[in-house]
Amino acid sequence: MAISHPPTEPNIPDEQPPKDACGVFGVWAPGEDVAKLTYYGLYALQHRGQEAAGIAVSDFTNVIVYKDLGLVAQVFDEPTLATLTGSLAIGHTRYSTTGSCTYENAQPSFKQIQGGRGSVALGHNGNLTNTHELAREVDTAQDEMGATTDSDLITTMLAANPDLSLEEAAVGVLPRLRGAFSLVFMDEQTLYAARDRNGVRPLVLGRLERGWVVASETAALDIVGASFVREVEPGELVAIDSNGLRARTWAEPEPKGCLFEYVYLARPDTRIAGRGVHATRVELGRQLAREAPANADLVIPVPESGGPAAIGYAEQSGIPYGEGLVKNRYVGRTFIQPSDTIRQLGIRLKLNPVREVLHGKRLVVVDDTIVRGNTQRALVRMLREAGALEIHVRISAPPVKWPCFYGIDFATKAELIASAATVDEIRRHIGADSLAYVSQEGLVAATTIPAERLCSACFDS
Repeated sequence: MAISHPPTEPNIPDEQPPKDACGVFGVWAPGEDVAKLTYYGLYALQHRGQEAAGIAVSDFTNVIVYKDLGLVAQVFDEPTLATLTGSLAIGHTRYSTTGSCTYENAQPSFKQIQGGRGSVALGHNGNLTNTHELAREVDTAQDEMGATTDSDLITTMLAANPDLSLEEAAVGVLPRLRGAFSLVFMDEQTLYAARDRNGVRPLVLGRLERGWVVASETAALDIVGASFVREVEPGELVAIDSNGLRARTWAEPEPKGCLFEYVYLARPDTRIAGRGVHATRVELGRQLAREAPANADLVIPVPESGGPAAIGYAEQSGIPYGEGLVKNRYVGRTFIQPSDTIRQLGIRLKLNPVREVLHGKRLVVVDDTIVRGNTQRALVRMLREAGALEIHVRISAPPVKWPCFYGIDFATKAELIASAATVDEIRRHIGADSLAYVSQEGLVAATTIPAERLCSACFDS
């Protein structure tokens, strides 16, 4: 069963940064308000996707799915959550990697198991690379609602064999999938979580007093009061039901965690592989200061993702840290078409300089990435208008040269400025006095994870 609001079309007025990987959440907790727990979990994961949100719940008899386009707080309200009663639930906050941003492609996706033996709801973080091949195998590229996602295809495959339990069906389906996937899925009785053999996208397991939680990031465990237990391992399938938790390995693990999670995607209060992301980003700033020092009066971050690295740069260099840019925290994803005048202001809709902090100063401006370069060019111009004498841009990631095929919505290769331009050409394009990126070796060292266990394809193909 599916309940929904009429879809609405979002609109963003200016160039966007890389869109985050989707967020997934699941909870098995009879006696708890699982819909609200899922809502708060998704709220903690909102940064991973702002196009659509959805929750599926089961009372051990029926699965109900509620989803729509929009932010979590726009899709759900108290009366809606009150209708979603049950003992287990999954949730999803989405941006589109495959399939357009339409209501039909919002998740969780839902299928009746063939033969009328129950149903499947699924949320997917990542991107398959063999979707077309799989679609040909199962003779379906989309369902009756017109969905076009790899996630919908996975759900279709899981529901295709009524003679198997969902767990056994998953053991047969998962090895056929190529690419990146962290999955939460459910039938009427059981919550499941699975991760691809490389563990490209994160997935963690937490414990409630009366149940279990799985989520994309540890920050989502924190917000619902779950204690961190461990990561779901690459190549692992976890099942949680009235008999407790069980796990099985469906593929030999070959860990290749995403480097970009450390730079941008994950919340700074999340932990990956036992280390806080904030600490990693501060160390990236220190490494930047060692590799690319500057004669300056003030280090400022580009809010908010540049903050920890700017702190590290200031600590290592001895240059004072300051807040020279104020972010409007309520812009986010807007559903209102901006006027031409506002659109021309561009970056000022989100950031505004503190002139008394910046005037007459030589600045080190720390940001996480440069994608097309247009935002940085507008930012540099704005800082000069605020009275900055010099602007030295420092980036806490290597140049992004290649699109990601595993679930990050970068620009195409032709749109990635670093794919064809040198660092000095980029510097001239954005109008900075100097420009430097952290080295890939420096980035890997800051994570404390061996390079062979990390995916760096967007930096080095």
